Amino acid sequence: MARFEVPDGWTVQAYRFALDPTPTQERAIRSHCGAARFAHNHMLALVKSVIGQRAAERSYGVSDDELTPALGWSLAALRKTWNARKGAVAPWWSQNSKEAYNSGLDGLARGLDAWSKSRAGKRAGAEVGFPRFKSKHRAVNSVRFTTGAIRVTPDRHHVVLPVLGTIHTHESTRKLARRAEAGAARILSATVKYEGGRWYCAFQVIVEGKQRSAHDAKPVYPIVGIDVGVKDLLVVAAPDGTEIERVVAPKPLTAAQTKLRVLQCKAARQQGRWEQRTETRLDPSKRWLRTQYRISKAHARVANIRRHELHTATTRLARNHDVIVVEDLNVAGMCRGGGTYKRGLNRAISDAALGRIRTLLGYKTTWNQTRLVTADRWFPSTQTCSRCQAKTKLALRDRVHHCRNGCPAIDRDTNAAINLARLGEPTNTGGVSGTGTGSSPAASVSAGDGRGAIRKTCLTDSVGKAGGVEASTSHHQRLVGQTGTVSSQGEAA
Repeated sequence: MARFEVPDGWTVQAYRFALDPTPTQERAIRSHCGAARFAHNHMLALVKSVIGQRAAERSYGVSDDELTPALGWSLAALRKTWNARKGAVAPWWSQNSKEAYNSGLDGLARGLDAWSKSRAGKRAGAEVGFPRFKSKHRAVNSVRFTTGAIRVTPDRHHVVLPVLGTIHTHESTRKLARRAEAGAARILSATVKYEGGRWYCAFQVIVEGKQRSAHDAKPVYPIVGIDVGVKDLLVVAAPDGTEIERVVAPKPLTAAQTKLRVLQCKAARQQGRWEQRTETRLDPSKRWLRTQYRISKAHARVANIRRHELHTATTRLARNHDVIVVEDLNVAGMCRGGGTYKRGLNRAISDAALGRIRTLLGYKTTWNQTRLVTADRWFPSTQTCSRCQAKTKLALRDRVHHCRNGCPAIDRDTNAAINLARLGEPTNTGGVSGTGTGSSPAASVSAGDGRGAIRKTCLTDSVGKAGGVEASTSHHQRLVGQTGTVSSQGEAA
């Protein structure tokens, strides 16, 4: 459920800036992150103890009326219990902002709610486990502020946060400051997070939507389809068969594998936090900590390169086209299983971040007043010929689509992008034209399975459009038509 209402014509947007805190400010930020972690762990321990106590009392035959009172799991209930106990368990609580403790309790409330809904079958997706305690060595250092002084200063190089005060930024904040001064943006919250050896501040903002000017030039290709892949990150094509753009996958993780392998082998020779042979905890050496810092910096660089390429490509698409058609890929399922045989492909799929593309286009098309159409997960964009709509089964290694009807060969990614683009074409009845495959799942974002076309492609021997089982001719029927007889398994001659 939304915690605020977005006014009509406004959208939610985030602005993230790299911070440059002083040593004193950095210690204060780390104290706030530790306070959030302490509140989370303390209340989680209390929740688990109450659950265990009630289960033990039930095993002794105690009636439900006489059980230990249950502890509420909502944010308001957890916050009320924490306020009653903080004086005894955390006498230093006044040194940090109340928002620090609220951040930890909010994360716990969300985790408990997700676990209870997943257990009851009311939550989609993978099964969610019970919340776990956060370690200062493994947990992400972050704290969220929702009340108090949260703003960017007029000098464009400082942000103001409760208790922490004014913090210098590495980059200019003019993009957010100009909108805030014009009354076109309102800051809702600020999250300070440590990532890749640097502190960041992300502002959650509602901004007034931009309206396209009537004098803006109309796009040359208003409707496009996008096929995503591992070798070529994006292949963009128009319904008429024109390939508009091809973005090569940057593969930043592949480029950094040599450096990461050297650093990880170096860390394995140093004294870390865990001795595998004796299974004991140790105090890590300073050299091991420095090596871990270099590893985190390398991963941060990989993530930044990947993020930059995805944002650049998706922003260009959202601004230059009116309708964008993408696929609904099950990326998590594509990366699951396979073992050593499929390890390289799984890494390449994760390195390309295929599932992130649709997420970015989802809100960027809203910002630019364009439309995003999502094709059904089972729409055969790659197997369908973009010229005659006949289906041809292709293996993953087949990079060229050879139509079984004799159409000229075409790149499989371009062929898939053309089929997707045609799903975004409007018709006279207000719907969306299909590609002749019997499936029109992308008529709208919430479309169903069209006319119920089968999900699995069936190979046929007939010439023309593939119609599934109805257009197939079995080997038994062909034998009868050719010889007039049947085999010994037939019923009649």
